[in-house]
Amino acid sequence: MSASQGSTPRRHGPAFASVVLDVDSTLSGVEGINWLAERRGGDVAAWIPRLTEKAMTGELSIAEVYAHRLQAVAPTRADLAALGDEYIRCAAPGARDAVASMQGAGVRVEMVSGGLLPAVQALGAWLGVPESQVHAVGITFSSDGAYEAFDAESPLATPMGKPELLRVLRLPRPLLAVGDGITDVVMRTDGEADAFVAFTAYTHREIIMTHADYVMSSFADVAELVLNGRAAR
Repeated sequence: MSASQGSTPRRHGPAFASVVLDVDSTLSGVEGINWLAERRGGDVAAWIPRLTEKAMTGELSIAEVYAHRLQAVAPTRADLAALGDEYIRCAAPGARDAVASMQGAGVRVEMVSGGLLPAVQALGAWLGVPESQVHAVGITFSSDGAYEAFDAESPLATPMGKPELLRVLRLPRPLLAVGDGITDVVMRTDGEADAFVAFTAYTHREIIMTHADYVMSSFADVAELVLNGRAAR
């Protein structure tokens, strides 16, 4: 018998006041830097994904690889526009509906990513997340649209950048973090998130699942947890 049938008292309001969502391999099946590297081909396409995986499992610090990957890929303004389209094309099934249902219940939804801001903003706009609640690493281009630099001061290009940003944002609690990598786990281990969902629709990293309060592969399940406090685990 469901709670609505009277077996369990109904929860007053959502179980979480805020939800922080990762982007690459979470809200979208794309790992942005790897996708950009594939456009370059050759050695760049071969070794960038290996660096990315080591960074996401904590074998390498994201700070060690961030600049190297961007220097090798040198994404143009046009590349970032194309990546934004690809993020949308490969958006996780049910993500848009889940975001809308959580927002409709008064939950604060934030996108927090170590990806590149123009592409992440495109996905955010499609999902209906206000631009002020979309956080990623800034990038600059020359007048002809060529890659110039990334925002080296952005905390999101560092291992502890996500909890650092959350301390500044001071989002309503309780707060749920959702992601697939070590930079997501630290929101929980550093105490800035009250629970962590390891999202496994696209990646299955044992070290990430070990630290998770919940392991989920669908945004329908994430929304159910946020809104009603129910989960398979």
